[in-house]
Amino acid sequence: MTANSRCPTAEPPGLETQQREIDSLLRQCELRAGDTWYMVERRWYEQWKEFVETGDQNSSSFPGQIDNTELFDDLDSFHIKDRLVENEDFMLVPAEAWHKLLSWYGMVDGQPPLERKVVDLPSTVKVEIYPIELFLCLHSNMENVVTLQFSRTDNIYTIQRAMCAAFAVPVGSECRLWMKSSDSSCERLRNMHMSVLDACLSTGMTVVMETRNADGTWPSSRPQIMRNSVEEHDSYRGQPGVCGLTNLGNTCFMNSALQCLSNTPPLTEYFLRNSYLDELNFTNPLGMKGEIAEAYADVIKQMWSGRHYSVVPRIFKTKVGHFASQFLGYQQHDSQELLSFLLDGLHEDLNRVKNKEYIELRDADGRADQEVAKEAWRNHRRRNDSVIVDTFHGLFKSTLICPECQKISVTFDPFCYLSVPLPVSKERIMEVFFVSLDPHAKPAQHRVVVPKAGKVSDLCAALAEMTDVPPSQMVVADVFNHRFYKIYTSDESLSCILDRDDIFVYELSMSGEQQEEQVLLALYLRERSHYRDYGSGSSSYSTTLFGHPLLLSVPRSRFSQEALYDLFLQRLARYVRPPDPSDQLEEEEEEEEQYRSQSNGISDGDEEQKEEAKAGPSHTRARQAELNHTQPSLDGSDSDTPNGSHNQTEPVCPAGTDSADSTSDVSPGGLSPAEPGPEPAARQPQQPRDATEEELEEEKLDEACSPCSPANEQPAKRRAHHKRKKNLFTIQAVNSNGTTERGMGEGGSAVSFSSQPYVAIDWDPEMKKRFYNENEAEKYVKHASMDVPLQQTTVQLQECIELFTTVETLEEENPWYCPVCKKHQLATKKLDLWSLPEVLIIHLKRFSYTKLTREKLESVVEFPLRDLDFSGFLLRKTVSSEEPPSCYDLIAVSNHYGGLRDGHYTSYARHEDNGQWYYFDDSKVTFAAEEQIVTSAAYVLFYQRKDKIRKPTLPTPNTSSAPTAQLANDITSCSDGGTEAGVAASYITMETD
Repeated sequence: MTANSRCPTAEPPGLETQQREIDSLLRQCELRAGDTWYMVERRWYEQWKEFVETGDQNSSSFPGQIDNTELFDDLDSFHIKDRLVENEDFMLVPAEAWHKLLSWYGMVDGQPPLERKVVDLPSTVKVEIYPIELFLCLHSNMENVVTLQFSRTDNIYTIQRAMCAAFAVPVGSECRLWMKSSDSSCERLRNMHMSVLDACLSTGMTVVMETRNADGTWPSSRPQIMRNSVEEHDSYRGQPGVCGLTNLGNTCFMNSALQCLSNTPPLTEYFLRNSYLDELNFTNPLGMKGEIAEAYADVIKQMWSGRHYSVVPRIFKTKVGHFASQFLGYQQHDSQELLSFLLDGLHEDLNRVKNKEYIELRDADGRADQEVAKEAWRNHRRRNDSVIVDTFHGLFKSTLICPECQKISVTFDPFCYLSVPLPVSKERIMEVFFVSLDPHAKPAQHRVVVPKAGKVSDLCAALAEMTDVPPSQMVVADVFNHRFYKIYTSDESLSCILDRDDIFVYELSMSGEQQEEQVLLALYLRERSHYRDYGSGSSSYSTTLFGHPLLLSVPRSRFSQEALYDLFLQRLARYVRPPDPSDQLEEEEEEEEQYRSQSNGISDGDEEQKEEAKAGPSHTRARQAELNHTQPSLDGSDSDTPNGSHNQTEPVCPAGTDSADSTSDVSPGGLSPAEPGPEPAARQPQQPRDATEEELEEEKLDEACSPCSPANEQPAKRRAHHKRKKNLFTIQAVNSNGTTERGMGEGGSAVSFSSQPYVAIDWDPEMKKRFYNENEAEKYVKHASMDVPLQQTTVQLQECIELFTTVETLEEENPWYCPVCKKHQLATKKLDLWSLPEVLIIHLKRFSYTKLTREKLESVVEFPLRDLDFSGFLLRKTVSSEEPPSCYDLIAVSNHYGGLRDGHYTSYARHEDNGQWYYFDDSKVTFAAEEQIVTSAAYVLFYQRKDKIRKPTLPTPNTSSAPTAQLANDITSCSDGGTEAGVAASYITMETD
């Protein structure tokens, strides 16, 4: 008897028997999740009960066929009415009781049985009266909607099967479902084993199904493909896997890592065969809910579809940043760090172990290595079982020895890649510019060899051998953006100086005991703008730094305006032409006109003087100071020099210096070349008791550098003085940035004499154009040391592996807790290789970070492309026939060009199908020759075990019949607007991202 039987097929038993059997089933049956119950219309059921209770089969209460008409809202669709109540509108009977009633009485023709499932809800177990009713459609045709009902206990795969059947989707198509909620937002239904209830699906929701395109993309998220031409034709067919990756902005590190993994055959085949779909782990708390694995699969399938020049991995980049915040944004990162995260993320997303058991790690305690290694690997696989473990994980032996009690601890630990050190040289080559004391000598670029852990004094000593200048007469400075980024002392470490820094070494005049003590003065060059900076609330002129700054050793007696001007003019003699009398006269006439036209918009000078006279002497002095301050005068006198700072709002004249002689000698307590600190009291001039000696010295230097004139000098006198002398530039005391902050000079010093004194010479644009030779100022010569070719260090990969297995002492930041001594110890540690994986990743530790140094090692590591034999490095010298061989061939290389702060990543990879090597540079892919692969840029090496490498199935492309530039167009050479680094290794012009 089936549930769809309409008529009774056998004579029913007696009424008493019917009542007893049905009552027994109702009393004994319990609600169990997954069981089936049936709805029966209450009126029919009550009539049946009355019928069997009377005991008269000929009674008029005979119920007839089971009829649920009253439960249906529509007899065409047979949707049941809303808000039906159990025991009022219907009765529930277990499946066995239903089948008995159906066999005895049958059912009205056309009506479906109301079969309902028992569901285990979070708080109760109940019969599901109203199943979930979903609207189903395809992404390609969302107008064609099918309505189906599903139980809350059904899983998502049940919905997918129903949709494939309803829409005749070809067998074997890769599909994915989206839940479209009422607000039109969509969410992926990732876990096919999740129940409808857990997926939060409810009646009225729409489920959209899409099938993967032939080019590896999904219809809902196909990335914008960068094209060679205006349109990328669907007819494009390239070699699968020979596909570029668009640079999204400093993402070359990610592209390089992806290309290496893409050309790792066992991993790529795993994803192309869709094996990952059955192993996605959505419940692993250490994983990413399968999202990293799915995003990686999407990129790989696009790259290996053979239908793209270049793929835009934007979704993958977003997923990586979501689960690893260090990769958020578009800063440059390390390709090896991304590889480490990605391999770990793929492993956890694809871990076949759903519930990891706790396993206590055991020390060897004298047991044989073979036994301990087997136990360690077995324990590792009990918690970690994935395609990543199958492909990339190996085992090494770790031996720790306590230096105090000699306790030996032996453990066997798994690894996913080997990070091997490079031999580090103890010397360093630095390039510096030497600025001679001879003003007519151009700066000379030198290349010197210094100790890597040396000091600035070592740099000076090495340079002294080439220049015959004593190290005591040298000062080393880092010049950046026309200013001194830092002026070094002789005892500072050279590790503070990076290779990319512009280092200048200045020769200073001698400061013997018989000579007057010298002050180290930093000199900046600034150019004034043509207009005042009224918008900033100031009437001063803005300035711009230019040229190379200078360091000068100045005698104390020459700290006056005229003396400093002559000294600076002499020091700049190579590229500053001194004016002749005709130049000065012509400039006087122009300056006089400029004076009249720029007096704050007042053209009648006599009227202005009258107004000032009415206001009294103090107002006259203040107004004249403001006039001098805003006037772009080139007069070198103390009375009429403009302020060169765009922040200056007042003249740089200390308060209370009306009667000071601005041309008198000043002895500041500034830094000397050899020793910082204030001037000894014996050398300081006598000053009034009401001010400190240092303050008065500061005021005098301020006056020497300030554009202010003595306040008691009348305007007419100043104007007459203005015509007597013309200077090329004016002198201004500034801070280390080359600017003068608001308030400097208002009763205080323009420079701080507790630190390095800085001054600037300010040029009017026209004067700079006429007398300053910019081309000559930028010239320099190369010393013979620059012509000596750099000896590039070459090491063998085997040397790096030997260093990896060398005994080392643990650092203080990472001690080992000795179980015998009961305290942390700086134990000795030795690593030995025990077993190797199918694909061995070797990370060359080019970036060296210590307490004192940060550098990138540019050594060429010579690594074999074929037959890298690890048998000599394995701890087990005798390997059984069951063990795999330890001979490897190279399959991919991640390259890094540049330094610590920036750089560019590319990759080489061998294509499995045709055996050809390719060079991947973001969106560009070109052929590569084997002799191009071993370079100083090699950073991460991928080796595959030789016995696992299958022979190419396609012929090797002919790369000798066309030049490299043409080959680039033959493969993929679309421009993506990202960083480009040339078309092939031998034709590369490297750029940073």
